[in-house]
Amino acid sequence: MKDNSQKLYECPECHLKYKDKEWAEKCEIWCRKNHSCNLEITAQAEKSGEDG
Repeated sequence: MKDNSQKLYECPECHLKYKDKEWAEKCEIWCRKNHSCNLEITAQAEKSGEDG
């Protein structure tokens, strides 16, 4: 069972959420610089809880 109280860090550009602040910061930098997402970074994002 997943602990929903865990702190997630959100990229303010694309709104993906990460467990580690470092990944969220890398995502933000990439998004702002390239106006796109990086597959290596987004692979670290948390899955949406809506999928079940």
